[in-house]
Amino acid sequence: MRKKVIVLGGSSGIGKAIAGRFALEGWQVVVAALEEAGCTTTLETLPGEGHIAHQMDIRNPEDIASLRETVQRRLGDFDVLINSVGISRKQSAIDSDFQSWDASLQVMLYGSVGICRALVPLMKDGGRIIHITSIHAQRVARGSSAYGMAKAALTQFTRSLAVELAPRNILANVIAPGFVDTPMSVKEDGKNELESDWFRENYISGEHLPLKRAARPEEIAGAAYFLAGPDASYITGSVLTVDGGLTITF
Repeated sequence: MRKKVIVLGGSSGIGKAIAGRFALEGWQVVVAALEEAGCTTTLETLPGEGHIAHQMDIRNPEDIASLRETVQRRLGDFDVLINSVGISRKQSAIDSDFQSWDASLQVMLYGSVGICRALVPLMKDGGRIIHITSIHAQRVARGSSAYGMAKAALTQFTRSLAVELAPRNILANVIAPGFVDTPMSVKEDGKNELESDWFRENYISGEHLPLKRAARPEEIAGAAYFLAGPDASYITGSVLTVDGGLTITF
């Protein structure tokens, strides 16, 4: 029987690559994201038939309920939930507008909790939950307090899911990427940080990134496909770091 995966944040970057990998492997894919045009574009690139695009704002309970209704009506149940929703904005820990600072937690923490509460009851026993977080959950960069806190909290929430859903044999894990060449690499000033002098000096010329390059989105998608598959059947509550060796260096 054909397996079914829901990919949140599937309109671009890592989420789009994950949707493509699962479709290539013969899965039916639900692509959900804020950008309706992006969902449709992703859907048009997927091999196979029967895939579904669903526009939603993960912060909106009505949108979450709408996604649940679509899944229940068109799929009935599903096998894997992958959450790649994310925003990245530099915000001062002290001086920033609180609502702007809080947006990261509303999207990446509370939105993720809401999605899990809505969709996990529809998941098959033996299913998988995979959250895409970041090495920022453990490391700190200037202006990243809200982003890092949201990713760290989501990691801990995933561990709680691993414990509480174990009786249903649902496995919950986290993938923590480092630098990945996606649209999120382009910052508010319109410049791609992966093409900056700062990145070249620290991570290519220097020794802080052993592989001396950012990841391709497809490499994160491969990790997600592994965690969704039979070879990961005894892995739950874990963080799979995919960062080219960045976090092992000084």
